[in-house]
Amino acid sequence: MAAERRNLFWFIIVRLIVVTSLLISSVIIQFSTSGFLPAHPFYYLIVLAYALSAGYFFLYISARYYAFQAWIQVICDLLLITAFVYISGGSNGSVYFFYVFSIIAASIVLSGRAAYFVAALSAIFFGLLMDGLYFRIIPYFSQDYPRDLSFGSVLFTIFIAWGVFFVIAFLMNSLTENLRRTREKLRLAQKELEIKERLAAAGQVAANLAHEIRNPLAAIAGSVQVLKDDMVLNHEQMNLMNIVIKESERVSQSIEQFLDLASPGKQVFSSISLPDILKEILTALQAGGELNSHYELKGNFGSARAPYFGNANQFKQIFWNLARNAIKAMPKGGILTIDFLNDSKKDLGIRFADTGKGMSRETRERMFEPFYSGFENGRGLGLAVVRRIVDDYNGKIQVSSEVDRGTVILITLPVMNRNRRESGKYGNRPDHR
Repeated sequence: MAAERRNLFWFIIVRLIVVTSLLISSVIIQFSTSGFLPAHPFYYLIVLAYALSAGYFFLYISARYYAFQAWIQVICDLLLITAFVYISGGSNGSVYFFYVFSIIAASIVLSGRAAYFVAALSAIFFGLLMDGLYFRIIPYFSQDYPRDLSFGSVLFTIFIAWGVFFVIAFLMNSLTENLRRTREKLRLAQKELEIKERLAAAGQVAANLAHEIRNPLAAIAGSVQVLKDDMVLNHEQMNLMNIVIKESERVSQSIEQFLDLASPGKQVFSSISLPDILKEILTALQAGGELNSHYELKGNFGSARAPYFGNANQFKQIFWNLARNAIKAMPKGGILTIDFLNDSKKDLGIRFADTGKGMSRETRERMFEPFYSGFENGRGLGLAVVRRIVDDYNGKIQVSSEVDRGTVILITLPVMNRNRRESGKYGNRPDHR
């Protein structure tokens, strides 16, 4: 909506600039020659163009149907341009190139398809005008214009104009599509920069957070555990003690995730089997009751071979967070499909697909931001950790999701061995070797 409003505003402004330039040019030409255009009708059309601009600006301020207003402006401008072409003598003048401005405006303000549609309308209006003048259906505006044009010259003019209209539409469509793609890439790059800035800010407070919270919290949890074991407690008191210990462990886990995200330590790499690590995580989730009988596991992870040279703990974090997020996205149960894709010798793919509630576009764009979570009571750190680890391996994450239709997350990692890792070809952190 904001982009439509901005484009429509500039459409009105540029239109005013063009009309004003046309007015100034006509005044200069009128004083230098008398054979350009009939002065009074031309100025009437200029005044009409200004009046329409005032009306467009009023609609822009009061209404909110920006796309509809843009179509109104384009069609009215086509009619106005056709009137300019008519008073200039049709094919006797060269004013029909004004149609190009409407085609360009439609491409920028509306869409590429709109540019082709406006080009077709321009061709129809201009063709009908030329045919009407040639076959005497429409009288010439001025008696001074020549009327003995041959059918071939009229047809040639029409075809040339049509060709120009559609060539301009094609070029503008290509240009605007490139601009839209570039704008989208810039927006994503800005989002990436914001995420990295937040990660940098997190790293600055990580050390203080570790000393100020983690150690006292561990002391509190240990003390409560000792009191629980040494004291005779009733049922209610025992429940309160368990809540303190459980919540302390939960906060401690959050702190550990945060510290791992903000200030990861030195990692030890070795040859590992990713399917074996995944099975270990799935077993832990089943033992904890999170991955229960309401969920069905599918995929080739049980039989796939996916050896890799990396850090086992890092991949445990990746699998743990992705699996738990998939489970959370299916609160009433569903199907979780996990596949290892190693058809290419250069890349290894890890694919998690669930049949859960899916994500909106906003959630997809922000899902890897620290402290942003699409789940109630979520901490927003798990996927940020996954993103950081995948970046360390120079990998990529692709997310495909629709609301109520599930989510697919594909991680693509470059295949590496010990020599490549030690040579520094892979990995962004100097302490990972």
